[in-house]
This record gives sequence, C-alpha cells and structure tokens, in this order.
Amino acid sequence: KREYGDEAAVIGKTMGPWSLGYHGFGVESFLLMSYDDPDGTKRCLDLLKEATVAFGRAQVEAGADALTLPDHATGDLVSGDYYRRFLRDIHAEFQERIPCPLILHICGNTLDRMADIAQTGIPCFHFESKNDPAEARRITAGRIALAGNVNNPETLYTRGPDEVRKEVYRCLDAGVDLIAPECAIPLRTRLENLREIPKAVRDWHRARD
Repeated sequence: KREYGDEAAVIGKTMGPWSLGYHGFGVESFLLMSYDDPDGTKRCLDLLKEATVAFGRAQVEAGADALTLPDHATGDLVSGDYYRRFLRDIHAEFQERIPCPLILHICGNTLDRMADIAQTGIPCFHFESKNDPAEARRITAGRIALAGNVNNPETLYTRGPDEVRKEVYRCLDAGVDLIAPECAIPLRTRLENLREIPKAVRDWHRARD
C-alpha cells in the first residue's frame, strides 16, 4: 500500500471457517462430522471464524482495500441446505466485523445457494465457470455483484485469446459485474490470454457507447 497508494487496489485474502475446517480436520473427517455431529461442527466453525476475522482485520490495518474470502462449501461436496444451516449467518457476520468490502468465493456449482449468499450483505460473489452466468444473475437479481467466471483449465490454460474473448463477452452479456478468472490461475497460463480479459472488456464497452 505504501508503494502503490491509490494507483492500484490492494486485495488480500482470508480463508473462511469451512475451508479452515478442511485443513484442520481433513476434508473427509470434517464432512462426516458435519453429518454425524452438526452441533459440534457449529462449535468448530464459531472458533475457526475468529481466525478469519483476526487475519482479515490485520490485512485491513496493513492497507488492504478489499479481501477475498474463500470458503469452500462447494456444491460438489455439500448442499445448498448445508450452506444455509452452517455458513450463511457466519458470512453475514464477517461483513459486519471486517471493515472492508469482502469478495466471497466458493468453488463448484453454487447456483443452489446464490440466493442465500445474496442475503449476507457481502457486496461481491466470485463464482466458477460450472455456473451459467445468466442464471447466476437471474437468481441474485442485482442484490450482490458477481465476479468471474472465465474458465481456467480449458479456456485460459489450453486455448487462445479468441476463445477467451468469447467467454468474456458471454459473461458481460449476462450482466457479470467484474470479469475475472474463475479461481487460482494455472501458473503456466499464457500472458496473452490473461491480457485478453481487460482488452475484451474495454472493447465490449466501446461497442456499446
């Protein structure tokens, strides 16, 4: 922040308690506990969320303008009902306790929980390419900004700028607010593919001015 000031946004990251549960207990053990002992799981989440808040606040104090908040209650592993039971209220609490805008990220198919995510007060949800962007916009109905969802392993990693541009336009046509790769970018992704994202965004807007 000292080096760049307001020239560029400084965006940090603090992991959510569901993700921390996976790391602390192991994915299989944590998921089984959520089924066998839901009250115990909630107690774990209440303890783990304090690490999320403390690390988030420390980054804000160091100059972060916003924070990504990955919490991997992915549709590939848990249901939308689990999100409502275990995480929706905690995510709403994060936006109240961490003094900066949050960008929630959940991998996988998340259409079945997007309406609940939109109720948390978190200003932005970053979502994966497994979700149709037009359907995501329909479900959230403008109640939360959407970020994503350009595919990583196929479009960005193995294809070229033309395919990247098509996917960017698809997201923009659907009403996605912030165009970005869907998750962590493969390290060997070609720079020309990444540079095509902002270039395509600018061209899409120029064509509509």
